[in-house]
Amino acid sequence: MSKPMKAMMRRELVRRLGGAESVVVVGLAGVDGVTTNRLRGDLRAKDIRVTVVRNAIAKQALKEVGLAGACDLLAGPCALATGPERSDAAVLIVRELLGQAKDVPALVVRGALMEGEAFGPDRIKALGNYPTREEALSNLVAQVLSPAGKLVSSARGPGGRLAGIVKAIQDRAEGSTN
Repeated sequence: MSKPMKAMMRRELVRRLGGAESVVVVGLAGVDGVTTNRLRGDLRAKDIRVTVVRNAIAKQALKEVGLAGACDLLAGPCALATGPERSDAAVLIVRELLGQAKDVPALVVRGALMEGEAFGPDRIKALGNYPTREEALSNLVAQVLSPAGKLVSSARGPGGRLAGIVKAIQDRAEGSTN
């Protein structure tokens, strides 16, 4: 392949990776064409883009866009998966790819780079279990509100029983006057 062609491919990959904060390295060796097209369509519907790359060109492009930590994950035939421009995009991509890997056993998630930290094959399942930003915020809100909810329920419990007793006395008093 000529140098101008490689330079053009590198520039295109740099353009695609331009705003990405994270990237996931996927092995597609052994996946047939029909399955690959179906897989790409499913991923595209969830705003995940898969790009098959030459490793040397991918390493140059990753260094250029500041994702050099993913260079060590590139070995053998692979593809780069990028998603929406969010800080937790790698978690979403890994979750989706691991779900797809159940139906496509030849699909291998080799690693990911998220917030400058590389996750190798041994830590990919753990990354898939990380909470997304929305999940983490909802857990935080639930933990913050939990003590207040317990306090309110403990105050309402005896007060509710007392109101019930007063209501019963009032009903009995109204019943005896009639």
